[in-house]
Amino acid sequence: MKLFRVICCLLLAYQLSGIAAAQELRVAAAADLQFVFQEVSARFQKETGHTVGLTFGSSGNFFSQIQNGAPFDIFFSADVDYPAKLEAAGLVEPGTLSRYATGRIVLWVRRGSRIDINQGLRTLTDASVRKISIANPEHAPYGRAAVAALRHEKIYDKVRDRLVLGENISQASQFVESGNADIGILALSLVLASPLKSEGMYSKIPASFYPAIDQAVVILKSSKQKDVARQFLSFLKRPEIAEFMRSNGLTVPESQPEQRKAAP
Repeated sequence: MKLFRVICCLLLAYQLSGIAAAQELRVAAAADLQFVFQEVSARFQKETGHTVGLTFGSSGNFFSQIQNGAPFDIFFSADVDYPAKLEAAGLVEPGTLSRYATGRIVLWVRRGSRIDINQGLRTLTDASVRKISIANPEHAPYGRAAVAALRHEKIYDKVRDRLVLGENISQASQFVESGNADIGILALSLVLASPLKSEGMYSKIPASFYPAIDQAVVILKSSKQKDVARQFLSFLKRPEIAEFMRSNGLTVPESQPEQRKAAP
């Protein structure tokens, strides 16, 4: 009987360890990372065996959700401010706030459009442009960058009534891809991926027209998989992964800086 109990305990421990090993790394990621991170996470899983559960959305919405206890392990924001605020609130694993990429915005239209995107943002004032898709600047850094670029060219007040706001930059791209908007101010990382790459054309908006879209990541203090989370962050810094991200519209430093040290 005693041997039977020992065997049962060992079997239970084995089953519980298997459940723990099978748990996903829960990642909240800015919508501009949608296509890049699907590939990166697949490579990470193939190499390590750790699965990655990706949830994409606007950084501002993730910020609110995390404040309210959303069960994520890592938060990849499209800006630095939201992770910094979480750090200040004591919700971040000390020393994990770091920049992982810088994004770019572009003008994008469907193939066959008569809108001349080579004229840059000024083309948006043409009467033929009825709806302009951008991410909601209230909680999406790419939307704020779009507004800043429009203000830089002094055309924001002329076109503000034509703006169609997506919940995030991914939804903004869907609006123009589907024809519900004539043109979009979108993330370069999205237009370089399918289906936008084959269905439309883009023109880069000068980086000097808007504040740098510096994107930052943090591991959340509530995470129970901090070791796997750190492993994933280290994986992103590999030269071949960094190059993959660069080729898909995200500016990644040649030599990424070390994670910022926690304040003493």
